[in-house]
Amino acid sequence: MNTSTSASITKDTTKPSGRRTWRVVDIVVASVIGVAAGVVFWLWGLAWPGLDSLLAFTPGLSGLLAGGWLFAGVLGGLVIRKPGAALFTEVVAAVVSMALGTQWAFLTFVWGLVQGVAAELGFALLLYANWRLLGALTSGALAGVAVAVLDTNFSSVAALAFEARAVYFVSAIVSGVVIAGLLSWVIVRALAATGALDRFAAGREARAVGSDAA
Repeated sequence: MNTSTSASITKDTTKPSGRRTWRVVDIVVASVIGVAAGVVFWLWGLAWPGLDSLLAFTPGLSGLLAGGWLFAGVLGGLVIRKPGAALFTEVVAAVVSMALGTQWAFLTFVWGLVQGVAAELGFALLLYANWRLLGALTSGALAGVAVAVLDTNFSSVAALAFEARAVYFVSAIVSGVVIAGLLSWVIVRALAATGALDRFAAGREARAVGSDAA
């Protein structure tokens, strides 16, 4: 085997691994996203009682608020584009929210862990190859399913009638798709357009699309 062929094979086999290896900048930015999202989680928790009362006209409709605690994983996954990013950012956000003080205490971490696993699964099902709208919506939808299962079985929602729990289940998934999935995708595109993500594939991809359009 000649040297050029050997080098080509080595390059081809190591490139995928390199794409999935976390860099220091990945860890730092994922942490920043998680911390910022955690503050939003905490604020969302403070606003939740009032928002919940506004939706009380239809029992179970408060599931539409669930997405406010699901976006961290999807956003982190779309920016970092590495296995584990969705889980990492969602868990960091949950820990920060818990540390700031929430009415759910340690359960905040438990919910964040399960939601993070679900968001991660959304990208994994697409083989960590789709970081566009489909990936975002799939991740958000599965995170919505996770919180729907948790809330309708292990929270005060479990005491509601079956019909109300069904409404909550569907509403939580819709919220996951729209708030966690669609909104996160829009945010990433907006950040990429400013050049803030130039050190990431998401930013380079947006710049390449812009150059093609020009």
